[in-house]
Amino acid sequence: MRLRFTVLSGVLGAVLLVVQVALAPLPNIELVSLLVVLFTLALGRYVAYTLAVFILLEGLLYGFGLWWFSYLYIWAVLAVLAYLFRRMESRLGWALLCGFYGLFFGTLTAIPVVFLSGFAAGGAYILSGIPFDLAHAAGNFVLALLLLPTLRRLLDRLTKALRLNAPMG
Repeated sequence: MRLRFTVLSGVLGAVLLVVQVALAPLPNIELVSLLVVLFTLALGRYVAYTLAVFILLEGLLYGFGLWWFSYLYIWAVLAVLAYLFRRMESRLGWALLCGFYGLFFGTLTAIPVVFLSGFAAGGAYILSGIPFDLAHAAGNFVLALLLLPTLRRLLDRLTKALRLNAPMG
């Protein structure tokens, strides 16, 4: 059973990269946040493999710059939030979670900047990113509101077809 989760996690990590690259021309409109939430709900703790694959592939594709170090924790934060709210059934609730995550994404990415360059640089980084964070929040909210139920059903069918039972409590 662990092998199935590991293989599926690897494939889903590659899916995250493909979706991210496909939507890259759109400023801060992305499906990765929604998919991380859905993959967490389906895979439980095994989503860590998915995130590891995605983050490694991102680094290999775009280079291992300062932004990459923030990815080591940013997606884990979202996965933990999704796990904590795993019993929530409200489409609006999930859309709000994804929207707020998008709003604070820039702040989360500023943490390495603060450590390397100080609070002034980190604050400037956050302030300069506000328009992008607002677009990110709006995109995440709308995409989650529109796509979450359908994608959740599809992922549930996939896990049932593969005879996977999510290892969650």
